[in-house]
Formats: sequence, C-alpha cells, structure tokens
Amino acid sequence: MNKLPSFDLVERARALAPLILREADEIERTRRLTAPVVSALVENGLYRSLLPQSLGGAEAPLGIFMQMQEEIAKADASTAWCLGQCSVCAMTAAYLDKDVAAEIFNTPPGILAWGAIAHEVQAVPGGYRASARWDFASGSRQASWLGAHVRVVEADGTQRRKPDGSPEIRTILFPMASATMYDVWDVIGLRGTGTDSYSVDNLFIPEKFAALRDDPSALREKGPLYRLTTNMVFSMGFAATSVGVARATLDAAIELARGKTPQGLKAMRENNAVQGLIGRTEASLRAARAYLYATAREVWSDLARGDPITEQHRIALRIAATWTIHQAASVVDTAYHMAGATAVFSANPFERRFRDMHAIAQQIQARDSHYEDVGKAILSDGTEVLRTTSQRISGG
Repeated sequence: MNKLPSFDLVERARALAPLILREADEIERTRRLTAPVVSALVENGLYRSLLPQSLGGAEAPLGIFMQMQEEIAKADASTAWCLGQCSVCAMTAAYLDKDVAAEIFNTPPGILAWGAIAHEVQAVPGGYRASARWDFASGSRQASWLGAHVRVVEADGTQRRKPDGSPEIRTILFPMASATMYDVWDVIGLRGTGTDSYSVDNLFIPEKFAALRDDPSALREKGPLYRLTTNMVFSMGFAATSVGVARATLDAAIELARGKTPQGLKAMRENNAVQGLIGRTEASLRAARAYLYATAREVWSDLARGDPITEQHRIALRIAATWTIHQAASVVDTAYHMAGATAVFSANPFERRFRDMHAIAQQIQARDSHYEDVGKAILSDGTEVLRTTSQRISGG
C-alpha cells in the first residue's frame, strides 16, 4: 500500500516526492504516469483536493492546492500537470446533482479529464447527442470519465444562447469507455502527461450529465472555492507547478556549483560571476513565488469574507499567473546554462526540466496576450480598484 498517514495535502505531496522521483524516468519513457504513482495519488486523496466536502473531497483553499502542485512539480512536472488538470476538472461536481457527481467522483478511481473547448452538441429529448473529436486531454490515461466543452444547437438548428446573448456552453460528461482515444502526444516536454485526443460518435448524453460549468446560476455549493472559475484555478495551479519546476532546477544547479570545477577555470563555488548569478536568480524566483501566493491569499481572503468574485480579482490572478510562469522559465534557462555541458545529459536533473518548463510556457496559461488583457483593464474604469488590490498585496 502507498497510503500515508492523514497528513494535510501539502505534507502528503511532499512525502510522495521520493516515489515520484523514482518513477520519473518510466513516466517519461512510457508517456504516462506509472501505476504506483497513480495509486499513491488516489489513495492519499490528492486528486480530490478540489472536490466538494459534501462529496468527501478536501475542498482545499486555493493556496493549499497551489502548494500541493508545487511540491509534486519539484519531483516531476508531468505528474504535477496531470494532477492539477484532473483536480480542477473535479470542481465540476459543484454544478452537478449529488448523485451524478458521486457516480463520477466516488467510484474509483474517480478521475475526470477533458480537452479544449470545441464543437457542438445537438439538443434531443432528455439530453444531447454528440459526434466530435477533442484535443489536449491531459491526464486522460488515468481517467475513468471524460468531459468536453461544447456549444448547444437546438432541434431547429439555432444555437442556444444565455440571457446575455452569448452562446451556452455545456460540459458534457461520459465514461471513458464511451470514447475512442488517439495516442498523439509525441512532444518535447511534459511527455508523461499523455495529453491525447478523443472522440465520440452519435453518443447520447443525458441532461444530468451536461453541466453548466462556471455558470453561477447552476452552482450548488456555497464555499469560496467555487466562486472561482475553473480557468482561474487552472492558471494559479499551473503557475505553482512552474515554480516547483524552477525551484528543483535551480537547486540542482546550486548543488552542481558546490562541487564542479570546469576545465581550465576555478571552482564554480569560488567564481564571483557564478555567485552573483545564483544570488540574482534566487531573488527572482523568490519574488515570483511571493507575488503569486500573495495574490492568491488576497483574492481568497475576499472570497472567504463572502465577497463576490470580481473582474479585478480575475485580472489580478491572470497577470500573477502569467508573469510567474515567464519568470520561472527564465530561472530554468539560467540554471540550465549555468550547468554547462552537464545539462545536456539526460541522466542529470536539467535536460528534462528544461523541456518541461518550456512546454508549460507554451500553454494557454502563459500567453503574452494576457498582458494586453490586463493593460486594457488598467486603462479602463477599473484602474483604481486594480491599483488598490496591488497595493494591498505589496503591503502598501
């Protein structure tokens, strides 16, 4: 048994790190999490970190979820990515009838995965019919259920719209066995995530398995966690994952510098340039982590008081997550180059993390266009509120 004592989520994640480190090579080779790792994550409740307490989940505060992700990422980025993806997917339970949610999440292994939003479903009596293919289903190789985010087309061919006129988006949920999977994940980084594609053909989805995810009108849970959208939690979880990767890479470079003497040069630990570089890089990583977690604490504090989620909260989370991922990538680049030729060998703790970090930085959560979104908000009527949030975060 891999089950550990009833520590909190962060302590459990930290305790599982040695196992994940031992399995990391096999995860990379097979492009999927190994059975011992999946069993340990399931048995210790890490996949249930964001599941409502009413269903036996942890319903963890945002900062705790982020720390859990960071600890797992120090051991293996692919494992952290799968865990983060599927943990956030479990937030869908807050928009489902309890018996439906229990069928999905309380039947082992109770893991839901999904891909990017795409395609439409046809409304039919009692539910919907779907025939489509979706991509980027991280964690699907461990999942028991799949989801897909789709627009709804009525029987007369018109698109169903919400009261504000925007298209209605449903998240349809179906057992893994109902889908055809496609092994397409041949990539340079995050190889172990098994981010495959999947399709269904003329599949009937009962109405109760078609959630209005992230729609406040459909929310069935009252906790502050579920006032955050899944996209907000994805961004902060993956930013924390990037911090974990950066921390592990920089630590490896520091350890190398303590003992390496490059040919024809003085020992790295006695080299003033290396000393200064480590000091500046350490400061950059600590600053990025502090900013990320301070933003999470500020937003969570407001929600825990009962405040609604606002556009200013959304902007604060988005810019913190995006900037942190970019800073983490810079830290990894510095550590990789500092290691010199040592870094190119797969047996050393640099090459895989370098590839993983740059795969993270290519994801939607790290898009440069997010800065434009933030800049637009700063120049809008919300300027003063955004500044106030920033001042509180920095202690001003």
